[in-house]
This record gives sequence, C-alpha cells and structure tokens, in this order.
Amino acid sequence: MAVTPLHDFLIPAFQILPASTNRSFSHSAPRASRVGAATIAVPPDVNLRLLDPPKRKGIITRVEPPQIIEIEGPLGKASVQLPPFVSYAIDEATRKASLSVLDRKARDQREMWGMARPDPSSTTRSYLANHILGVSEGHTAILRLVGVGYRATVEPTAITVKPEYPGQQFVSLKVGYSHPIELGVPMGVKASTPLPTRILLEGINKEVVYSFAASIRRWRVPEPYKGKGIFVNEETIKLKAKKIK
Repeated sequence: MAVTPLHDFLIPAFQILPASTNRSFSHSAPRASRVGAATIAVPPDVNLRLLDPPKRKGIITRVEPPQIIEIEGPLGKASVQLPPFVSYAIDEATRKASLSVLDRKARDQREMWGMARPDPSSTTRSYLANHILGVSEGHTAILRLVGVGYRATVEPTAITVKPEYPGQQFVSLKVGYSHPIELGVPMGVKASTPLPTRILLEGINKEVVYSFAASIRRWRVPEPYKGKGIFVNEETIKLKAKKIK
C-alpha cells in the first residue's frame, strides 16, 4: 500500500517538539531594571546623614542590623532603612546621591536593591527619593467628590471616632449615607477643603498621604454607570452604557 506524502505546509504540525522546549509568551529579550542605580538629586536645603545601627546590649544575633539614613529638610525629618549589603554615597559637589550593592550577581541583593519592603511597587531608591522630595517640597493628594449632595469638611472634633493624638483633626464626608463618615487625619498629614467637593492632603510621607487618600476613596469608589464617586488626583473612569431590560 502506497503512503501518500504530506504536503509541505502540514509538516510543522506533525513535528514532535522536545520536552525541554519552553514556549514563552513574548519573544522580546528580558531587560533588567536600572532604577536602583539611578542617582538622586538632593536640594541644597536638604541634609542626609548616615546613622549607625542601634546597638542592643546583651543580645547576640547573626543578622547584621540595617543602616539608617536620616533626611532633614525645611518641612521636617524622615528616615530610610538600608539593608546591610546596600551602600550609600553622595557627591557633595554635584549634590547627587546613589545606592549600590556589594554583589550585583547575587539575586537576593539585586532584589533588595530594588525592593526594600514587601510592597513590590516600592524600591529602596524610590523610598529615598520620595523622602527627599517630601522634606523639601512635600507630597499632595487632591480628592474630588463627584455626586449630587457630596460634601466634605475638616472638623476639630468627631462624634463617632475618638482622637488618637492631641489636636487631631477629622475629615467628615457626606457621600449619600444616612450619617456623616468621620475619618481621623493621620499624624504628619494636613487636610483642608478649599472647596466643598475638594479635599487637599499634604505631608512629607508619601505612603501615609496616599494611604489616607485611599481610605477616603474606599467609601465611594467611582462607579462606571453615572460616574459618581471619590476620585484621587487625575483619576478617571470610562463610563459604560446603561443596562436596558
């Protein structure tokens, strides 16, 4: 019985690939991030000081304690912890700060070079740059209240929330609930309402400012049918068509 040969265009479909062959979703070559090695501009009115790790008396440990960089500027002070294998240097002539690791080939050091905390979106360099900007210019977050009757005020006292520290202020929201929502302003954050539908948050710690902004936004997440909700900065939402029964 004669065997009919396969056509040329059918041959690739019947080829058996080796078991070790891995097909990647993308054919582009992997690129390593260079964020950690980028220098940071230090303003003239900002001072950086490398502090020795605190010594614990009577405690013996094999883990070397992290170093601490203290950042002082016109708006306040902040500090950043560095892993033991991350070194810090600053060029006083150009006012440029840089970070480096002892062994770039070690994966754990490269990861810690670009990740100083469990949050994968945060890097050691980003934390240092954010704190330098925070003590010199500050971080701000603007929240927009979009909706009929939505209002916000900053009050010195609250009914449903107890103060966590002396002089704490509270953000009172009227966003469609039967009662006002009262949120305590974290320490180090200044809240104001330039308009009844605007909330301005200011502080030197970017993480604290935006975390508080997210806690406010959580009470009225923007919805896609009427476009109502609490928007942070330039946040927008794409409106959907209304459901027609």
